[in-house]
Amino acid sequence: MTWPNSWRDYPVGEYAFPGPVRDRLVAAILAGEKTSTSSLALEYSTLSEPLPSKGDREVVVDSDGLPVCLTEVTAAEIVPLAQVPLEHVLAEGEGFATVEQWRAAHERFWHSEEFRLSI
Repeated sequence: MTWPNSWRDYPVGEYAFPGPVRDRLVAAILAGEKTSTSSLALEYSTLSEPLPSKGDREVVVDSDGLPVCLTEVTAAEIVPLAQVPLEHVLAEGEGFATVEQWRAAHERFWHSEEFRLSI
């Protein structure tokens, strides 16, 4: 598969790291189950990247680095981890029923050696 030329104009959106977790997240995006996502503000400042803003688009890639879809930011906000609402947790489409489950899983990811080495 080659990238359509029009997609080359957009930044790449990578969810988790290549492998089973990314495959599951991309499948949820394509199924319309994942309509929201989370990142640490620290990622943007460490990597000197601008925070997402309404209207931003990105090409989502699968574990092979192939483009699968184009997404658009409809809203973005910075929220303390302790104040993430259940509505957001459910919109992430990852199967978490409570904020506590979501927070524990995300903290494990954000504290993982692989993540820490990536920023």
